[in-house]
Parts: sequence; structure tokens; C-alpha cells
Amino acid sequence: MPLRIRKNRVPPPPLICPLTECMALLGGAWTPNVIWYLSGGPRRFGELRADIPRISAKVLSARLRELERKGVINRWVVPTSPPSVEYALSDLGRELLPAINAIIEVGIKLKKRAQTEQRARPGAVVADRATLDA
Repeated sequence: MPLRIRKNRVPPPPLICPLTECMALLGGAWTPNVIWYLSGGPRRFGELRADIPRISAKVLSARLRELERKGVINRWVVPTSPPSVEYALSDLGRELLPAINAIIEVGIKLKKRAQTEQRARPGAVVADRATLDA
């Protein structure tokens, strides 16, 4: 006899789901990293490349354009010789920081749990980030 399907107690989402809207801003490879590094203040393209060494110039450029189009960051040309461009979080971008911080906290807990589980297995080799980068 099949199990009876229980009624879902969660209210139906609004027509435009707020979670979907927020995740659309955070989606995309490297997007949370770009937002994180801009949380410290305005950065130039080259500085962001140095902050996130594994990101390609093409992907960083695409992320910056996308985040500017979505209103998450502001871009302005600094009148220097030669001219340079700086990026900074908009008000909307700063509103995303608590969500990114919460994700980081969960990620830290997951990493600790994985390391604990790995240590518990006999013969397991545990490597931390410093060991992998060496």
C-alpha cells in the first residue's frame, strides 16, 4: 500500500519568489567572491584579479558587467592619467553581505564536519588548504 502524501504546511510562494530573486543576484561562478572582495571598499579590475587569482579576466569582466547591470555594484571612471575604473558595492550589494556571511559560516561548519569525518575513517589522509597550496 503506497504512503499517503502529506499536506505541505509551507505557504505557497508569491508569484515572484523572493528566494529566486535573491539567488539570481548571487548566481554565477565567482559572483559571491567578487561581492565579498568589494565589501572592503572600492577596487580596480587589476586589484580584483589579484584578490581572486583563479578567475580569468574574461569571467571577471563578465561578472562585473552583470553585477553592474543588476544594480549590485557601481562602476565609475576615475579621472586620472591614464583613466582608471573603480567598482564598489551599491546599497543593494551591501544588503547581500549578511547572506554571504551566513553562507560562509555554514561552509566553515561543513568543512569542519568533513574533516572530522575524514579523521574518523581509518587510514584517511587529511590535508588542509595550506598543505594543498604548498
